[in-house]
Order: sequence, then structure tokens, then C-alpha cells
Amino acid sequence: MIRLRDRDGISARALEFCILTAARTSEVIGARWDEVDLKAKTWTIPGERMKSGREHRIPLSRRAVELFRSLPREKDDYGFLFIGAKEGKPLSNMAMLELVRGMTKGKGVTVHGFRGAFRDWAAETTAHPNEVVEMALAHAIGDKTEAAYRRGDLFEKRRALMEDFASYLAPG
Repeated sequence: MIRLRDRDGISARALEFCILTAARTSEVIGARWDEVDLKAKTWTIPGERMKSGREHRIPLSRRAVELFRSLPREKDDYGFLFIGAKEGKPLSNMAMLELVRGMTKGKGVTVHGFRGAFRDWAAETTAHPNEVVEMALAHAIGDKTEAAYRRGDLFEKRRALMEDFASYLAPG
């Protein structure tokens, strides 16, 4: 993470944001300014961009908010957070992967693998409940009965989880 933060460029900021939020590549590169509420420290991804098809709110850590504030604003009406090389287009879906490959010398590390690393970190080093972690990853609930009864999104518990993860990634 230290090496990543030392890098310039929109791909590096997108990858850092992706890691901090444990979001999927497609969710990050499609992110728009109007989805972010910096005052509430929340990013709301519309259902049409989610794998599940349902809206997903992500609590933003202090570092994620700082990152947002450092991003250049587009000069047009498209509103993407992570601006692509072509006008009106977001960052390429390969941009973060190519950055990871360059940083890891092609050792098989993937952007999606950071979601797995988040999952492992939470399970092995924290006391955050499994359902909070799974909700942070926007995983579908496999058990239909449990899904029928779980109506909340554990947002404040996820806020604590994401803040702990940001601190783990860059202590101090």
C-alpha cells in the first residue's frame, strides 16, 4: 500500500480506492461523483452496476474520503471519479490490473484478489462478525430463510470494519 500511494496517476488512485472499499473493479471504474456523499462519508452504487442488481451503500473510511478530495474533477458532464483516456469514458477495466502486474512483476496477483485478502484479514485478525464482512463484500445471502429475515445492511458496523481495514493498510 505504501508503494501504491507513492505512485502518481489515476490508475493508482482507483486501485487504492478499490482496495479501501473492497469493491469490484467494475464498481470502481464506473463510480460517479453523484454517487458520493462526502459529508455522510458514503458511496452508493446503483443496483444496475452491482452484481446482485441491488443498490449497495459503502461507508467510506477517512482515507477514502481524503482520496476523493484529491481526485481531479472532470471538465465535462460525464462525472466519472476515475477518468479514462478517452473523453466521456471511465478508466479502462484493465488499467488497475496492468498496474498490479507491473508492481508485482507478474506474480499472478489480481485486483479481485484484494477482495479475498480483505476477507482473510477480517476473518483471521478481527472480531468483526462474518455477516458484517459478507455485507461489506456485497455477497448474496445463500440461505433463503436467512435472506428473508435479514433486512438491514449493518451499515454502522461496516463503517467500523472499513475504518479498521484502512488503519490496517496504512497504520499511523
